[in-house]
Amino acid sequence: MAKAGEYTNGSVEDGYTTNDTTTPPRPLRVVIVGAGIGGLTAAIALRRVGHEVVILEQWSGANETGAAIHLAPNANGVLRRLGLYAETFGANRAQCMTEYSLDGSEKFSLDLDKANQIWQHPWLLCHRIHLHSNLSKAATSKEGPGKPADLRYSSKVVSIDPDNATVTTEEGDRIEGDVILGADGVSSITRKMVRGGHVTPFSSGKSAFRFLVSKEEVMRDELTRRFAQREGELIVWYGRDRRIVMYPCENNKLLNFVAMHPDAETAAPSDDWNAGGNRDKLLEVFREFDKTILALLAKANPKTLKVWKLLDMEKLPTWTNNKLALLGDAAHPFLPHQGQGGGVAIEDAASLSVVLPLGTKPSEVASRLQVYESCRYERAHNIQQFTRLAGKDLDDPEKVDMAKFTHYNFGHDEFDHSTKIFDDWRYAQTPNLFWRMPVSFGPMPGPRQALYTNTPQRARHSTFTTASVKFKTSRTFLENLFPTKSFSFKSPGTVAYASFSQTTLGKMEWLGGSGYNHFGLYLHNVEYKKLDGTSITGTYMPLLFESLADPIVSGREELGMPKLFCDIDVRRREHEYTVHAGWKGATFATLNLGELEESDPQAEAGTIGGEADYGILTYKYIPAVGERGKADAAYAVVVPHQEESKVVPSRVHKVYKTKKAGLDFGNPDPADLPTLHHIVSKLRQIPIYEYISGKVVEGMGVPDVSSARRIE
Repeated sequence: MAKAGEYTNGSVEDGYTTNDTTTPPRPLRVVIVGAGIGGLTAAIALRRVGHEVVILEQWSGANETGAAIHLAPNANGVLRRLGLYAETFGANRAQCMTEYSLDGSEKFSLDLDKANQIWQHPWLLCHRIHLHSNLSKAATSKEGPGKPADLRYSSKVVSIDPDNATVTTEEGDRIEGDVILGADGVSSITRKMVRGGHVTPFSSGKSAFRFLVSKEEVMRDELTRRFAQREGELIVWYGRDRRIVMYPCENNKLLNFVAMHPDAETAAPSDDWNAGGNRDKLLEVFREFDKTILALLAKANPKTLKVWKLLDMEKLPTWTNNKLALLGDAAHPFLPHQGQGGGVAIEDAASLSVVLPLGTKPSEVASRLQVYESCRYERAHNIQQFTRLAGKDLDDPEKVDMAKFTHYNFGHDEFDHSTKIFDDWRYAQTPNLFWRMPVSFGPMPGPRQALYTNTPQRARHSTFTTASVKFKTSRTFLENLFPTKSFSFKSPGTVAYASFSQTTLGKMEWLGGSGYNHFGLYLHNVEYKKLDGTSITGTYMPLLFESLADPIVSGREELGMPKLFCDIDVRRREHEYTVHAGWKGATFATLNLGELEESDPQAEAGTIGGEADYGILTYKYIPAVGERGKADAAYAVVVPHQEESKVVPSRVHKVYKTKKAGLDFGNPDPADLPTLHHIVSKLRQIPIYEYISGKVVEGMGVPDVSSARRIE
């Protein structure tokens, strides 16, 4: 179990591997186009899963420059689950948020330390260069789980083949893989390979200056000092159609500025967010703001001041094409108004690692990428739209509920979200799975299906030893055990035949090679009359005790078997076989077969008592919740012998017959059997006129009872 603050993700332990345990699962070869935040996070996540990753970056080295980035709880949580704690490389907490008017008057201030207590992970403010370098290190370092990613700079991709997962670089290199991930930003070339991907990003109507100023410099200036006195303070100054956002990073030593304004007022390029800006133009654009604010802007270094056009884009109809998937700005470019663009790209990366676990076959990649899109499409575009609304001018009539946006953005874990969707998808790929409580954890493995599949776990090599005693008894007494009038003894006489039988099962594959005991009552020559007037004849089983919870639960819920728990102790001697059934130390039944002699196994018909009837009859009853006396399910079930033998044939190896049979239910006190006494007392009342036969049968091959079905 993961400890607090520790996580497991994308490992063989999560159960998302193939069912073939004889050969190690083959890793996928993943080709990622783009080494930005989204591409590097995807490389880390997929490396940790166990895949081989190649990253192709067109620039000659790290292209991240001086700027900061929000690591909101939703994004920071992903990074932490990948082993990256941004506090260790200079990220500081967002501790308060203050809004000012353009005249410098404070509108409100919110204590984020208190507000953020509801989130599992802290809201951090991080220097983008430090984040990028640490992502790159985590992706390519020899340390950490998985094979280091192969990061290739100066590798500009010029063509993509989504059908064969192949890309070609400008230098003519051809890189083959099993999956291609397009993480190449707003000017993506990979986007052109998906349906509708030839859309052109367009101006949102705004551009933005960005720059960094040392906190120390701001504190030295009496005019600006008040804006830097509180650590972790995020400040927004609002004008009618423009705003300035400032927040600290690098352990509160640097202040990051983003100054958004109408794009007509600056000549910002649309294809380069590293274009140089002009400080005089910056001051001119915000000339109506208070002198204290202008004093802050004046501290921008002209050499590092940047300006870029804020681009938006129409929603793509899809992010995938066969073995290609987009993530980050290649799929959904973001405006900066909520600080979620990088975070959503980080979420995309997490989702990809969930839907592409180790063991994914190359032939499955296309369908898995479609699952990725179903995990991410709605959320990414919702946040994208929230961001557009958050960036509207003050005089816009459409009001924004920022608390609603924040809760939606922050209150999310993409690993958990994608895992749920992926699990549901995987279950849907395998129809007719058995579901039983607790359903929160998915379909249950059992004798009739392996984990995550509807493939039975055949018990061909499992062993059985069955001790039974058949006796003559009273029809009129036993027919009181029938649940409905559709059941009756076929013979009109007052004499009937029944058996008590105990079986020890061993080497059961679905139980990891172990086994269990069961002990039940069987009424022979019972007829069930259907509503159409036809009937079937079989052996009715009103009760089956078992010594293990797993077969009890699966048998009751999947098969309608009348199973109960009890302890069953078997003692085997050379010529004697003794069974004790009890509950918490109180023995209530003893079956003894003495003077056993080996007999010819070929003479056995293979069914309880040797009857050549149709099968075992039971009655399923599930009570309705909150409605006493009503049933959610109540119907008869049959397990046809002939059909059952086709599933797993049983082979009898040895038979021992008894000359001395005995059965005793004793007289236990109700206090010793608080939940079973009414049953045991009824069993004790069954009259035994004569023991007909007793035997011990040993063999191999245990049917899984998958032929059980409703009679009508």
